[in-house]
Amino acid sequence: MSKLVDLSAPLYDGAPGMPMDPKISISWHCSLETLGYNLSRLVTSLHQGTHMDAQRHFYNDGETVDKIPLERLVVKAVRLDLTKKAPDTPITPEDLAPVEKHISRGVNVLLHTGWDKKFPDQSFFSGFPYVSKELADWFVEKKVGLVGMDMPTPNGHDWKYVHVKMLGERIVIVEGLANMELLPVDTVFTFFSLPLKLEGRDGSPVRAIAILD
Repeated sequence: MSKLVDLSAPLYDGAPGMPMDPKISISWHCSLETLGYNLSRLVTSLHQGTHMDAQRHFYNDGETVDKIPLERLVVKAVRLDLTKKAPDTPITPEDLAPVEKHISRGVNVLLHTGWDKKFPDQSFFSGFPYVSKELADWFVEKKVGLVGMDMPTPNGHDWKYVHVKMLGERIVIVEGLANMELLPVDTVFTFFSLPLKLEGRDGSPVRAIAILD
């Protein structure tokens, strides 16, 4: 029997986000006592918590989140254990050596640094190991279709270069994953990261799961 692993961080009222992003607000719109049913209201950035970047995030004419085919969002993936990486150090192509044999067969990669354990402390949003410019180039060269990570963003230093490079080649970027320690090492699994079908938008929160066969 297959095992399901939840890789999504919780969304809740007042949860911290990137410093320049709008703050998430979840509140009651009405209740059983007022209108006869409970109904909540959500106001949030589309890049809150576990979420996906679409090409439109950095390209005005880029592919929007509702146009990404499901075949690129339900994929084979492998976890790369980077938990021994020091804070604020680059993740390089050399670090990908343990999973390169899988990537060469078209398997996608999830970068597991363990940084998700800092959430919800504000330190989660800075000082994390980061995707280097060289690694972004390598992902493009290897034609990787999706890169997931437990950091809040791929790179806090050269953030524009890395996003533009990867999204320009239609690499799906899934950020803010959680619980990757529950995934096996050197084993291919099925990874689901399904966004809301938001027309014409740059990203979306996702419910990310893995299916271990």
